[in-house]
Amino acid sequence: MQKLYQWTMEKARHRHAVRWLALLSFLESSMFPIPTDIMLMPMILANRAKAWYYASVTTISSVLGAVLGYIIGAFFYDVAALPLIDFYGYQEQLAAFKDYYAEYGVLIVLIGGLTPIPFKVITIASGLAGLNPLVFFLSAIAARAPRFFIEAALFWKFGEPINNFIEKRLPWVMTGFVIIIIGGFIALKFVG
Repeated sequence: MQKLYQWTMEKARHRHAVRWLALLSFLESSMFPIPTDIMLMPMILANRAKAWYYASVTTISSVLGAVLGYIIGAFFYDVAALPLIDFYGYQEQLAAFKDYYAEYGVLIVLIGGLTPIPFKVITIASGLAGLNPLVFFLSAIAARAPRFFIEAALFWKFGEPINNFIEKRLPWVMTGFVIIIIGGFIALKFVG
């Protein structure tokens, strides 16, 4: 894992870093174990003027990768997904996800897309559980865009000090976003 992390950080400094960012973002949503954020953040710190461009590339690539994860779960589970699920040790989590998807699929995609939960598990489980493809696609956009654009905004505005803050408090920051999303769904349920 350490070698993969070092490789990713090396690519963040590469002259083709944007291409590497797009590839990593695509693969991270369906099979790659290293989160895109560790490449996005140093790139923004190195060139804050391109923060929105980097966030856009990351979002688009991540959502396209999520579609691949969905396809893997829907059509290639036995051949492609099962080995990945076994590799990451997520068999029990996947079984639990299938039980909840009927009622909470959109919420699961939103939470998975905003938090450090491995998004690849969410994308594959969404395909496996048969979540409506359009609902999945829109939910993936609604989850990934805020995550990457909020990171971009924070790094654009505050630079290195926000990096230190986020590294120390990442679980709390993401938990706050999840609470907001869940609160919104609860409010919609009572209003509707």
